[in-house]
Amino acid sequence: MTEQPTSYDRPQPGVDPAEARGALLRVPAVSGSPALPVRAGTDGTPAGPGTATPCGNGNKGKEPPVNGPEHSQPATAETDAHRPRPAPEAVPPQPGAEQERASGGQERRTGRGLPPGRPMPMRRDGDRLRFVGAATRRIARGLDLDEIVMGLCRATVPTFSDAILVYLRDPLPVGDERPTGPVVLRLRRTDRIPEERDTENGFLLPSAPDPDPDSAAAVFAGLSSLTTELCEVRPGGALNEVLRGVRPVFADAPGARAALPELLGESGETVVPGGRHAILAPLRGRRRVIGAALFLRRPERLAFEADDLLVAAQLATHSALGVDKAVLYGREAYIADELQRTMLPETLPRPTGVRLASRYLPAAETARVGGDWYDAIPLPGSRVALVVGDVMGHSMTSAAIMGQLRTTAQTLANLDLPPQEVLHHLDEQAQRLGTDRMATCLYAVYDPVTHRITIANAGHPPPVLLHLGGRAEVLRVPPGAPIGVGGVDFEAVELEAPAGATLLLYTDGLVESRLRDVWTGIEQLRERLAATAQLTGPDHPPPLEALCDEVLDMLGPGDRDDDIALLAARFDGIAPSDVAYWTLEPEDSAPGRARRLARRALARWDLEELTDAVELLVSEVVTNAVRYASRPVTLRLLRTDVLRCEVGDDVPQLPRLRQARATDEGGRGLYLVNRMARRWGATRLSTGKVVWFELNRS
Repeated sequence: MTEQPTSYDRPQPGVDPAEARGALLRVPAVSGSPALPVRAGTDGTPAGPGTATPCGNGNKGKEPPVNGPEHSQPATAETDAHRPRPAPEAVPPQPGAEQERASGGQERRTGRGLPPGRPMPMRRDGDRLRFVGAATRRIARGLDLDEIVMGLCRATVPTFSDAILVYLRDPLPVGDERPTGPVVLRLRRTDRIPEERDTENGFLLPSAPDPDPDSAAAVFAGLSSLTTELCEVRPGGALNEVLRGVRPVFADAPGARAALPELLGESGETVVPGGRHAILAPLRGRRRVIGAALFLRRPERLAFEADDLLVAAQLATHSALGVDKAVLYGREAYIADELQRTMLPETLPRPTGVRLASRYLPAAETARVGGDWYDAIPLPGSRVALVVGDVMGHSMTSAAIMGQLRTTAQTLANLDLPPQEVLHHLDEQAQRLGTDRMATCLYAVYDPVTHRITIANAGHPPPVLLHLGGRAEVLRVPPGAPIGVGGVDFEAVELEAPAGATLLLYTDGLVESRLRDVWTGIEQLRERLAATAQLTGPDHPPPLEALCDEVLDMLGPGDRDDDIALLAARFDGIAPSDVAYWTLEPEDSAPGRARRLARRALARWDLEELTDAVELLVSEVVTNAVRYASRPVTLRLLRTDVLRCEVGDDVPQLPRLRQARATDEGGRGLYLVNRMARRWGATRLSTGKVVWFELNRS
């Protein structure tokens, strides 16, 4: 069924077309006739009672409008001067409304006065169908819980009822889970129309005091003072029976009359008017009742009719399904956030000779999960691997693949493979995960002793190096093919990494959007880094955290098309004077020579207080190395904030800490290292292994 547009669908100046409260305007009566609700014309002037407003494509075959909007009628169409004006979507047309109003502004059936600016009740099935269609569309537009409840309130007040109370279960059940505790309803939202409306200017007027206890002001006074927000549904109680019945009921029904005090509390009894001026509608989701809605009309308005129960049932059903959808969406978003959080590193390591900072920004609230990741992995020899990658797509699958690739990269890094070999194995892993699993990745290894960095790229944007003097340089790295293509080789390059320089690794979401291409964004990033470095002077690099914030500030309001991962590394390096390196032959005299060399280095560094501990631990580790090694053993001491000792050999088996028995002659070397060292560890290399330990300098 094709829905035809009508003239009242066009927005009015100063009036929200989707707002039911602003759907009516009134003009003074013409020639003694009573004032009728009319809608303002498209030019801002109110259309009179005799103005024709055609619907849909009713203009086909007729004379086109002259100097008017698309759906306006020609000014000369006098034959249509008394055609009835279609009612707006929010307020259905009332048949015989003109005859219902007496000359004194009274309603013919009841003789009561009609409050100004208040819509007439719906009396035709077509009216109700149009209202239900408009209301359900408004409810369905909501994505979260508050939007759906707000849509229900604004769609029904004042068109269907004068006030509404919406109760939802607390907590709301999710999916197939079965709550074990008692059913508790919480008042989620109330809504009501104002007492009076200025029909000429659209302003609200204060209500005059009314001494009549049955007046609208007295009956609805409890809405603003209603304090009972929680209601426990007692098993076997009247409220439980009404909710189990699922169908809406009038408030004067025996079961509903007993259930209302349980729902509203003793202070809420005055909220419900007498007769059939209230409907209690259970809100049932896909599997269970999740709440209730109470529709109220003022005593001076016409009471609800039997057909209005069907309208309330439709509103309740669509609202409950929308609430179910919002709860499921919220749970999915929570799972996505947790998944993304666990896939990314919680904290960055603090390797020797380099400082790190990172940022991650999701694309949007509706697309929180992405495949971007970053990582910093400590390597043997005080080196560190810097990784940034981007799995194509935005879904839970992309995040899961990202987690698998990140785990694979960590495993390969611990094997101390060259960067190009790491990307090659990642490419094979991506092909095993699926034929369409594509990702880009940049893998770099920084050595603080040699002040060099080795980089391999797999289809990722090139890194930017910010030098100490303020010059920003886009590094020339072979681009390579993305991970998952298969059958391609990756090439690594070795570059200078001077002390004080900052390397910036990022994903394409930072430099590419619908407003700019990749290379334009990279040039803007380079300029932003250079401008930021100028603020701190040529001799002082900008603070790392502030630099990351400055980089993210280059994003405009329309540039968040993709999630962003950012990793910044400040190269401090280790000075040559703080490094002592020796090669020892695998002989019985190697431990004694290692002790003498370590003692001389500590004396040169004014660390004599560590001589005894270092000599003992170096002797134990070197003894274990020369016992099984067939090639020369390496010994290196590094003086940074701690004293680090590294012993390497060609045996791939890692040492294992064990408790020696009283009769054993050996097996206590690692036990001493474990007790005396600040930290220690062993890492397997492609050529053997490295055993290291650290001691505090003071």
